[in-house]
Amino acid sequence: MLNSMDRQKCLKIRKRVREIVVVARPGDIASRAFDIAIVALILLNVTAMIAESVQRVYLRMPRFFTVFEYTSVAVFSVEYAMRLWSCVEETRYSRPVLGRLRFALTPLALVDLLAVLPFYLPFVNVDLRVLRVLRVMRIMRLAKLGRYSESLQTLGRVVAARKEQLLSTVFILLILLVISSCLMYYGEHEAQPQSFSSIPAAMWWAVATLTTVGYGDVCPITPIGKLMASVIAVLGIGMFALPTGILGAGFVEEINSRKRVKRCPHCGNEIEV
Repeated sequence: MLNSMDRQKCLKIRKRVREIVVVARPGDIASRAFDIAIVALILLNVTAMIAESVQRVYLRMPRFFTVFEYTSVAVFSVEYAMRLWSCVEETRYSRPVLGRLRFALTPLALVDLLAVLPFYLPFVNVDLRVLRVLRVMRIMRLAKLGRYSESLQTLGRVVAARKEQLLSTVFILLILLVISSCLMYYGEHEAQPQSFSSIPAAMWWAVATLTTVGYGDVCPITPIGKLMASVIAVLGIGMFALPTGILGAGFVEEINSRKRVKRCPHCGNEIEV
C-alpha cells in the first residue's frame, strides 16, 4: 500500500500527465511539444503506409517499415495508456473504473485503440492502420489561435442552428436516391441485366449521377433511361445546392448576430447594442 506522501506524489504525476496529453494552459511547453510529436508521428505513419503500398519502395527497405511500425505501435500504446490512466483527472471520468470505461468508449479513444489493436491480435487480418489518418484530427488541438477556434465554434453554432433543415435535406436526398434507383432499374434492367441487375446495384449509378461525379462505368442506353437520367442529373445539381444555401444563410445570420452583440469590458458579459 502507498503511504500518504507517495499517494500525493502519484496524484501529482497523474495530474501533470493529464495536462500534457490534453492541452491545459497557454504556454505549457511540454504539452505542446507532446502534441507536435504525436501529430508528427501520425503524419509519418500515414506517409509510411502510402509508401509501403508501392511495391518497389517496400522491397528496397522492408526492414525500415517493420522497425518503424513496431516503434510507432510502442509509442501509440504508451500514449493510449497515459490517456486512459490520467483521464480520471476530469470530472466526467472521475470514477476509477466506470470513468475509464466511459473514456475508452469515446470516439477518439476508440480510434486510438483500434489503430494499434491488430498488432496485438495477430488473428485479426484487417489492416486498421488507415485509422491513424483519423488521429490527425488531434492536430486541431494545436490550432489554439483565436481565429481558428472561433471559426470552428461559429461552424458548430451554424450547424446546430440549422440541423433540422440539414436533416430534412439528407432525408430528401435519400428518397431521391431510392426513387432514381428504382426508375433506372425498371428502365434499364432488360437492356443491361448485368449493370442494372437489382435496385441496390442501380444505386451505384444513382449515387454517381446525383453527386454529379458520373464515372461513366454504368450508363443508360435506352431512350427512356437516357430521359430519366437527364432529369435525375438536373435534380441532383439542385438538391446538392440546398445544403450550401442553408449553411450560407446560417453563416450570414450568425455573423449579423455577432455584430449586434458586444462584451462588457469590465465583467465580460454579452450586451446587445
